[in-house]
Amino acid sequence: MMRDDVATRSARGVYGISVAAELTGIDPQTLRLYERRGLLTPSRTEGGTRRYSDDDVTRLQRISLLVEEGVNLAGILQILDLEHRNSVLESDNGHLRSENSRLRELAHDVHEASGRR
Repeated sequence: MMRDDVATRSARGVYGISVAAELTGIDPQTLRLYERRGLLTPSRTEGGTRRYSDDDVTRLQRISLLVEEGVNLAGILQILDLEHRNSVLESDNGHLRSENSRLRELAHDVHEASGRR
């Protein structure tokens, strides 16, 4: 299976609220509260039914850990945002490092080729 296909599948909303509640151990009312507070945004069917993805379940597990540590919902929102931004920056940094290595190699090859003339 292709990596993009797996990523797309993990983001697809497939679980109803009762299944998400069972998977995470979080009461459906609390799931609705988390949505109202902006901690997650499950997808919706055309009829408006919430559908939670594997990514949502993972996020809910992270939220549960933070709640257990005594972090309030506003703090959790900030932590999740910072973690997401950090992940994006790490990914960008990895791409830049790869591009830098490629360009250094290219410059080295050009330098060697010009020295042989």
